[in-house]
Amino acid sequence: MNEIPLTLAISRYDHVEDLTAGRVVPEGIRLTALSLPIEEIFFRFLKHREWDVSELSFAKYASLISQGDRSLTAIPVFPSRIFRHSSVYVRRDGPVQSPTDLAGKRIGIPEWAQTAAVYSRGFLKHQYGVDLKSIDWIQAGVNEPGRGEKVKLDLPEGIRLTPAPTKSLSQMLVEGEVDAVLTAHAPDCFEHGHPNVRRLFEDYMAVEADYYRTTGIFPIMHVVALKRDVVDTNPWVAMSLLKAFEEAKRRSVARALEVTAPRFPIPWCFEHARRAQDLFGEDHWPYGVDANRTTLEAFLKYAHEQGVCHRLLTPEDLFPSQVLSRFRI
Repeated sequence: MNEIPLTLAISRYDHVEDLTAGRVVPEGIRLTALSLPIEEIFFRFLKHREWDVSELSFAKYASLISQGDRSLTAIPVFPSRIFRHSSVYVRRDGPVQSPTDLAGKRIGIPEWAQTAAVYSRGFLKHQYGVDLKSIDWIQAGVNEPGRGEKVKLDLPEGIRLTPAPTKSLSQMLVEGEVDAVLTAHAPDCFEHGHPNVRRLFEDYMAVEADYYRTTGIFPIMHVVALKRDVVDTNPWVAMSLLKAFEEAKRRSVARALEVTAPRFPIPWCFEHARRAQDLFGEDHWPYGVDANRTTLEAFLKYAHEQGVCHRLLTPEDLFPSQVLSRFRI
């Protein structure tokens, strides 16, 4: 078989490093990999489609699919996953001391369709009973003014979303113009140690572990998207890439569990990895649809409720049929 050339843009992750460095080779594919900042990848791929395969915001991808965009498809590879209770920032002297205090307040978000914000609003509504329509939502860049939405929204009636193009969320939080910020990227005021800014959930690891035990949701932030014509022309490409990403991840997990000579400059890193397996199972960062159905369905429900997705999708709407199931021996 002649190898087909494909270009891939993805951030630097240890669990994809063996693929992007060429130590894992997807069958039948000659891959050129670009490692770029995630915001740049999203912007350039959504605006210009500069490469064949791209890491992409889960929310933006799902939104496009829900609007009938047929230019993209994806494989169930999830390079970024992170719980988002840790991503709620408040003022120490402010009116928000608990999650239920967020009702009726002014809350800043970088984009309504940011994946992290979708999950955060989802747990506020479904875990803590916060009415999203009671909140004044302020949209602005986290640390720079001028950020805007990347996809068309279908906001529910009663949602109040106001752009603030001349200020950053970090500035507004410090100045008390917003009571809280929900954001994937920590605001500068928090990163630089502002004494009056803190996480709402300061013991977030315990809160997030309990959330997982209760719901089974391990939030997916990013997917790996492909130009649809690549898969239409060569349907086998989807599974070839999925298997290569799986192998790269397997090698990374093996490195994390290495006891004799730890591969990462983090004390007890192998014990952290083992404890993750105790909580999440042996494959504690699963790819594929079946192993992630609970998370996928919860996210798609939240995205539709919040007007990021224009219709309620199923996991099967997101991925080509070739990767929805695997052969077994």
